[in-house]
Amino acid sequence: MAVGEGKVHILVIPFPDGQGHVNPILQFSKRLVLKGLKVTVLITHEIINNANLNHVGGGWGGSINVENKPRVPYKGTDPEPLESYIHRLQISTSFHLVKLITHHQTSNSPIACVVYDSLTPWVLDVARGFGLPGAPFFTESCAVNAVFYHIYSGSLKIPSDKKSVSLPALPLLQDTDLPSLISNPHQYPVFLRMMTHQFCNQPDWMFINTFHALEPQVLQWMQTHTPLKAVGPTVPSILIDKGLMDDNNYGMNLIKSTEDDSKTIEWLDSKDSESVIYVSFGSVSELGEEQMKEIAWGLKASNKNFLWVIKEMETGELPNKFVEEMKEMKGKVVKWCSQVQVLGHKSVGCFITHCGWNSVLEGLSSGVPMVAMPQWTDQITNAKFVEDVWKIGVRVSPNQNGLVGREEIELCIRKVMEGEKRFEMRQNTSMWMKLAKEAMTEDGSSNKNIDEFVAQIQERKI
Repeated sequence: MAVGEGKVHILVIPFPDGQGHVNPILQFSKRLVLKGLKVTVLITHEIINNANLNHVGGGWGGSINVENKPRVPYKGTDPEPLESYIHRLQISTSFHLVKLITHHQTSNSPIACVVYDSLTPWVLDVARGFGLPGAPFFTESCAVNAVFYHIYSGSLKIPSDKKSVSLPALPLLQDTDLPSLISNPHQYPVFLRMMTHQFCNQPDWMFINTFHALEPQVLQWMQTHTPLKAVGPTVPSILIDKGLMDDNNYGMNLIKSTEDDSKTIEWLDSKDSESVIYVSFGSVSELGEEQMKEIAWGLKASNKNFLWVIKEMETGELPNKFVEEMKEMKGKVVKWCSQVQVLGHKSVGCFITHCGWNSVLEGLSSGVPMVAMPQWTDQITNAKFVEDVWKIGVRVSPNQNGLVGREEIELCIRKVMEGEKRFEMRQNTSMWMKLAKEAMTEDGSSNKNIDEFVAQIQERKI
């Protein structure tokens, strides 16, 4: 019998074109495999040009089959509207989902449940057409999802002229703390609709990448309205429980890179403990030339070691000869690196981040204080929590034009690495790191929730 045959079979469908969506659901899939389930991941093409995989296996002790399927191509000559992209994704994913479920119906491991990104609720309709249960996987914080739930349920009206919002189980949120899709609802109406429609049906389970100790009040409130279960942090095991052997990365990168990661680690090895500023703004954010230059001068003025990840298309936006000058001084600029391994390195003492939810959880799980420099969507709210709720960093203050100046960047770096509150921040990051690890231990809250799901889905098969 082939590996996985006869086991309860879970089909997992990530939102395929965002690293922040692929990574956590893939890590969750590894946990399911290690608990005795068979997992197949369905991904439609445009991702596969960069991540050509047919399985996710290796030293972590398991293997996940990846079904790479083509997506209906865009045939227009103008830039594709978002509505068209979403339609192509839905048509293609639904088609391949039906074929996969049908194909496995007569096998020793028919698909028993579909776990899908919460931005694609229509997956549940297809699954239920075959009598299958489904579970959305939420890749943003519970606080952020609660805000969108209030919009969906009608208890939060947008647009609003109020300067602050008071919602159950959440701190008072100023209009500058809300996700940008809410504070500026006309800018990206399709994205806003996707975020609110995550709650448009009644799934059997709902999973979210957070842990109870991190967001206890809002999790409890959401659980009175939905079957939501915290199963995070779904970060590589090397950062938390090391329960998955040699699990030091997610296993699927959407960005091609020829960077030699070992050279980056060697460079970090040569630096003192907690002396390096790690700078990364994720795989999507584009800061613009003026902001890139301000960051560069702010880093230089701090006179500290720094490792800055810059996408290839942005390297031309740096000050003239900046990379060459920094090589001779304290800085290193790379096009890609393993963020998990960098954040886990003893030399890293500060993380300048856009506050994407994965990055926040990785930084928190590594015990690294942050300079929060959010760009859009949920990052705005995440930055609020980083500074004011979890107290593990500081949030930059842009000027009236939205630009974060070099002086502000230098000041925030010094607050994290030299200021009076640095000891409090380090104590807090150590505490949250400990709690993140506890959540994934055998008796941890998130691990128990995963065990409960595994037991329930296995009982259904019987």
